[in-house]
Amino acid sequence: MAKHILVLNGPNLNLLGVREPQTYGADTLADVEKLCRSAARAEKLELDFRQSNHEGELVTWIQEARGKFDGLVINPAAYSHTSVAVHDALRMLDVPIMEVHLSNIHAREAFRHHSYVSAVATGVICGLGPAGYRFAILALAEKLKHHA
Repeated sequence: MAKHILVLNGPNLNLLGVREPQTYGADTLADVEKLCRSAARAEKLELDFRQSNHEGELVTWIQEARGKFDGLVINPAAYSHTSVAVHDALRMLDVPIMEVHLSNIHAREAFRHHSYVSAVATGVICGLGPAGYRFAILALAEKLKHHA
């Protein structure tokens, strides 16, 4: 039976390709989704891909993932640096969690250097653009081979 993974994207990622392309690149969120679906298919994973600008919706999706998904990839975007609610929801998941950022958050403004999500993530990938999602899916697939 195929493992199911959830890919969540936070605020403003719906504007990829338009918003600050010098920082986030020219790829759209649809391009990122296509890359994720291809990576998941290659690893024989089922994938659900979502984006929301609303913290509460992301928290609800994370809560609903309990018992439904085998792993999570999350780009919490700005909520990385502000959301204890996202952190707390992720703490309740008993699955591998990969945190992804398109840009290198450690090479940006000081307030971006801390992520509440990193403390509960299995792994963190940042600064590799959309390819970071592919690497996160590959790492998640590897973890799922060994996850109880």
